[in-house]
Amino acid sequence: MILSCHQISKAFGDVSILENGSFHIEDREKAAIVGINGAGKSTLLKIITGELPADHGTVVLAKDKTLGYLAQRQELAPGQTIYDTLLEVKKDVIDLERKLRELEGAMKHVEDNELPRLMDAYAKASHEFEQKDGYAWKSEITGVLKGLGFSEADFDKQVATLSGGQKTRVYLGKLLLSRPDIILLDEPTNHLDMDSIAWLETYLLNYPGSVLIVAHDRYFLDKVVTKIIEIDQGTLSVFSGNYTAYAEKRAMLRAAKMKEYLNQQAEIRHQEEVIQKLKSFNREKSIRRAESREKMLSKMERIEKPTEAASAMHIRLEPQIMSGNDVLTVRELKKSFGSNLLFSDVSFEIKRGERVAVIGKNGTGKTTLLKIINGLLPADYGQIRLGTRVQIGYYDQEQQVLHMEKTLFDELQDAYPHMDNTQVRSVLAAFLFTGDDVFKRIGALSGGERGRVSLAKLMLSESNLLILDEPTNHLDIVSKEILEDALNRYTGTVLYVSHDRYFINRTATRVLDLTGRTFVSYIGNYDYYLEKRDSLTAVYAAGAGQDAATGAPSPSREAGGSDTRLDWQAQKEEKARERKRLNDLKKTEEEIASLEERNAEIDRRSALPEVCTNMSELLKLTKEKAENDARLAILYEQWEKLAD
Repeated sequence: MILSCHQISKAFGDVSILENGSFHIEDREKAAIVGINGAGKSTLLKIITGELPADHGTVVLAKDKTLGYLAQRQELAPGQTIYDTLLEVKKDVIDLERKLRELEGAMKHVEDNELPRLMDAYAKASHEFEQKDGYAWKSEITGVLKGLGFSEADFDKQVATLSGGQKTRVYLGKLLLSRPDIILLDEPTNHLDMDSIAWLETYLLNYPGSVLIVAHDRYFLDKVVTKIIEIDQGTLSVFSGNYTAYAEKRAMLRAAKMKEYLNQQAEIRHQEEVIQKLKSFNREKSIRRAESREKMLSKMERIEKPTEAASAMHIRLEPQIMSGNDVLTVRELKKSFGSNLLFSDVSFEIKRGERVAVIGKNGTGKTTLLKIINGLLPADYGQIRLGTRVQIGYYDQEQQVLHMEKTLFDELQDAYPHMDNTQVRSVLAAFLFTGDDVFKRIGALSGGERGRVSLAKLMLSESNLLILDEPTNHLDIVSKEILEDALNRYTGTVLYVSHDRYFINRTATRVLDLTGRTFVSYIGNYDYYLEKRDSLTAVYAAGAGQDAATGAPSPSREAGGSDTRLDWQAQKEEKARERKRLNDLKKTEEEIASLEERNAEIDRRSALPEVCTNMSELLKLTKEKAENDARLAILYEQWEKLAD
């Protein structure tokens, strides 16, 4: 055991965050802390690191073990480059390497009687250098920086010029390279694109120490952790397994708890009715019996209503009118900012009822695409056509569609003046804004609270095309699940950008991957995209924006050549070929099944007494079976080709 937390309690004023919570982490174990926003996850990490004192309880780190902590916000020393910042971690290895070079130089000119001493010192230093993996320190730094999404051109950037998200990535790299015995990570995937998150998953899975993570990325948790520590209303509960196993177990426990709660509420109502009835008889014996029941009721230990049932968002998305079948058509779209070309020759169609996820690395132009479609940015070239009766509802991750100076109440009432005060309050209550909360200014809200206001406006819009930019940012896991269920019930069309792979897996019917300055379409969810990515990207995107070997822009692309670009027509033809292949495969399988069934019938008939003695009939059946076998040989070969 490397870390033990025993009977931890913490309160801020009258609000209790943690109550007598206990858990432990084993060597090399990967665990996660989950709970709704405000449950106390980050507080617990700060108590473990000593940044915050616990009101009660103990935190014990095993003797001689080191702890590393990545908070949600980090400060780095100014005046250094990204590479220099990570170089600090390897100072002892670099000093050892310098010492080895000095010893090598000294041994060339030393007196014979001094040589054994220098050789002994060199052997010890060399052994320590190997133990610290000294020969790989340069490639290790480069690998971590590239894994976290930095190109070699970024290595010399001053950390003072970086955004908050970039600084967090640099600090994460520094932390990983320092290799503490246990790493505490608070939302490590927040500023990473999908490739970087996948790299971090692999890194942590192979990490020789222990890891304790706070994260809302359920796909990430599924891949990395084997233990879940849940904080719910101040209570800590420990579950074995990854996030999916925990979610299934939690759902069963919550259902049982809700049943227990409802049964108790029914029993309380029944007892109260009986007490009232006994009192109404107004006789000494009946009054004593009523008092006895009241005493029993007062001693009953009341079951709390399960959290999610008591305080969860209620989202109902429904279009006011149905759009035509062709919802959105994009043709030859191109966009650049100065010399930075984001994408060109982008063409795709979206049909009614589709839920399309746009994915790709940071900076490739995903949000820009949504803004162009929504009319917030002009395209350099190309055409965007909306279908008949299409009404757009837009969710902006930067919440620019909200008015920071307005109150929540005014934000909704000004946008939907036909709603009366009661209706506005009811909608806000569905998104967990009650009482005086409705008079808070938008500018004073947290990112998660603003997200809930944007979702409330989206629900009221009754649009039939939802365009969503990172809709799960700032939402806790429970809220994400509620949004997923709402989108899956929605009868309109959805186009969204997201880095949340679990969310994409649950909601997307198609994935558009922005890679090589063009789009590759995958008819399926995120798991299907992973399955087909390597083959389809190799066919369609290799060379579309970069030379595969050098990473430089390809000449054919810059010249506007059409050999390698994935245009709308090529996608359409590819889909048609795939449909034909699947159709032919199905027909072949059906014919094979039919012929094999007929051969079995021939064998049964040939064994019948009236047939096996009838030479003419027997020859006829034998000939038919031989013809079937010949046809089957052709079909088997045809099936193999189609299946491949």
